[in-house]
Amino acid sequence: MSSPETKPLLSYCDPENPMDLKAYEAVGGYKSLHKALKHMTPPEVVELVKDSNLRGRGGAGFNTGLKWSFVPQGDNAPKEKYLVCNADEMEPGTFKDRLLMEGKPHQLVEAMIVSAYAFGATTGYIFLRGEYKLAERRLLDAIAEAKAAGYLGNNILGTDYSYELVLHTSAGRYICGEETALLNALEGRRANPRAKPPFPPAVGLWGKPTIINNVETLSNVPHIINNGKEWFHGLSDSNDGGTKLYGISGRVNTPGIWELPLGVTIRELIEEHGGGMRDGYKFRGVLPGGASTDFLVEEHLDLKMDYDTIAKAGSRLGTGTMILLDDKTSVLGMVHNLIQFFAHESCGWCTPCRDGLPWVERVMEALKDGRGSPGDIETLEKHCRYLWIGCTFCALAPGAVEPLKSALKYFREDFENAIRPAPEPADGSIRAKARQGLLEALGQTN
Repeated sequence: MSSPETKPLLSYCDPENPMDLKAYEAVGGYKSLHKALKHMTPPEVVELVKDSNLRGRGGAGFNTGLKWSFVPQGDNAPKEKYLVCNADEMEPGTFKDRLLMEGKPHQLVEAMIVSAYAFGATTGYIFLRGEYKLAERRLLDAIAEAKAAGYLGNNILGTDYSYELVLHTSAGRYICGEETALLNALEGRRANPRAKPPFPPAVGLWGKPTIINNVETLSNVPHIINNGKEWFHGLSDSNDGGTKLYGISGRVNTPGIWELPLGVTIRELIEEHGGGMRDGYKFRGVLPGGASTDFLVEEHLDLKMDYDTIAKAGSRLGTGTMILLDDKTSVLGMVHNLIQFFAHESCGWCTPCRDGLPWVERVMEALKDGRGSPGDIETLEKHCRYLWIGCTFCALAPGAVEPLKSALKYFREDFENAIRPAPEPADGSIRAKARQGLLEALGQTN
């Protein structure tokens, strides 16, 4: 059993037999709700979370409390405000939020009530990936228990604060992970991203102020309320606060998920927690934060897995769930597989993403099969520029080409070896033969 002092998210987390309300309360569950509603004002909750330096665990890494502070307040602000939990989790290689929802559902319910109180949200939605059927059942049970206990509904704990929580299962597209596409889907619209500004904290769900955070981010909030910012800072090995759910998939001996101090090194994750590479396989590279991050290689193994360090190395911490590349897996096949996924999941809203990714997919397929042509590498490099940040409507396409861009940097020889040389004409150049044929045709005409 994980220690609640050092591993608060996964302590008492049991996917096989999660705690019901009474068991959760027995280990301190909903204590933060009592503390926040009875002894703290909403601005005090926002300030505490901001000072804790809890950064978003879904990929962007933005300060959570600071994000909450952008919600308009006061007499002229809209009365209706929303908190939306992004539980879509469709990033390839990522499976951390599923563990939290299946193994400790009341933690997320409590977190959403306390977080909503901080900026005055009246309704909350958990936007859940449609395939997470077990998580759906567990969360519905937890919501029903919380409502029966008076933690949801009108005048919670005898206060003036009222809040409703709704579970919404997604129809299922990767683009729903983009926060404004998620809002469109929640409203019953096509899941296309929205133009920004305005940003959701000011104009979000149904035009009202809305905060969108992911499961892991929100799950930290009750522990910060209970234990304070200094405790949260002390959990980390970096300037960022708290622990992180790190994951590894690939050819290590013990792939999985671990809650560790934020800032653990890549090498420690692979060798100590992942059990090292399997016999007969050697490490070649890693996508440190899921499928839409840049490759890092052996020279980066001793870097800390925190937001700023990984960014300086040219990649992103992302979700913190690593995908390993070994020496017996084709880097071309791996990149092609990822590009194929992203091309399929494009919403088609903007031309570069809609048409560019399928083009990249076709080029990568030819290279993967050893049918590459001269100029293919240059074509891929152009697409990495054309599909980059600022050229597309949202971040799907830039994320899609991150593994490709970095693979061209670190594994260029693999791409070059997949290109077939241009065939030489049997006699003379193609241009000379064409010229001779034209002259002969003109001679016959005359």
